[in-house]
Amino acid sequence: MTALRFGLVGTGHWARTVHAAALAASPDSELIGVWGRDPAKAAVAATAAGAAVYDDLDALIEAVDAMAFAVPPDVQVGLAERAARSGRHLLLEKPIATEVGAADRLVEAVTTTGVASIVFFTTRFMPERRAWFDVVRSESWYGGWAVWLGTAFVPDGPFSESPWRREKGGLWDVGPHVLATVTATLGPVTRLTADAGARDVVHLVAHHESGATSTATVTLSAPLDAGGSSLTLWGDPGTSAMPAATSTATEAYTIAVSELVANVRAGRTDHPCDVRLGAHVVRLLADAQHRMDADRS
Repeated sequence: MTALRFGLVGTGHWARTVHAAALAASPDSELIGVWGRDPAKAAVAATAAGAAVYDDLDALIEAVDAMAFAVPPDVQVGLAERAARSGRHLLLEKPIATEVGAADRLVEAVTTTGVASIVFFTTRFMPERRAWFDVVRSESWYGGWAVWLGTAFVPDGPFSESPWRREKGGLWDVGPHVLATVTATLGPVTRLTADAGARDVVHLVAHHESGATSTATVTLSAPLDAGGSSLTLWGDPGTSAMPAATSTATEAYTIAVSELVANVRAGRTDHPCDVRLGAHVVRLLADAQHRMDADRS
C-alpha cells in the first residue's frame, strides 16, 4: 500500500537523528517536509532527510496525511491540536503537554476528528522490552522499583541547553518514560506522589489499579557514567528485571511509525500508547508536581 505522507515539526538533535531518520527510511512513511521556527535549521534537517523545507506550517499540514512532532511540549500541544483539527494523524513526543487543560484539549480534538495518534514512549516500542512486558503481564506482582538516570545536562551534550528540560527537569522529561513502563507491567497508575531531592532529582511513588505500588528515582542531571534506566518487579514469581535496551531510539521510532500507519490503514484510532495515555501521564505528573511544590512552600 502507499506510504503515509508525513510532515515533521522540529529541527533539533532528536528531530534530526530519530524522527527524520526513521520517517525517511521507513517503507511505511514518506517524509514530505520539515518545518521549524528557524528556517536555516529546518533546511539542514530537511536536506539531510531528503525532504522539502516548508516556511508555512499550514502548507505542510495541508500536504500530508500525518504530522510528527519533536518540539518542546508546550509548543507541541497547540500545533498538534491544529493538525488534528485539520484531520491529520499524530505521532507525538512525550510529554504531550505540561498543563492538564492543554492535554485535554488535544484529546478532544483527536476524538472529535477521529484521527489516529501515538505518543513515542521509547521503551514501549523496543522489541526486547516488549517481549519482557508480554511475559510479566501474565504473572502476579506486588510492586517494583525503577531508576531512570538521564544525563541531559552534561556539558556539550545535545540537550544540555534545552530550556524546557532545564525548567521542568527529570520529572517531566524521564518521568513519562517511567510511568509508561510501569503501566505496561503493573497496570494503570491511579495516583502519583513525588518528593524532591538535590538538583532535579525526584523520588516517585505510583499506586496502581491492581493494588501494586512502584517507586522510581528520576533525574536529568546524572553524570555520564551513571546514566541508564532499570525496572525490577517483585511478587509471587520472585523478582524480574527489565532487560537492557539493545534497540536504538531510531529503531523504536520506526516501529511507532509502522504502528500508526497500520492503524490508519485499518481505520483504527486506539493504541496502548495513544494520546489518551499521554494525557493521563500529564495529569499524574501535574498532580505530583503540585504536591511537591506544596511540600516546598
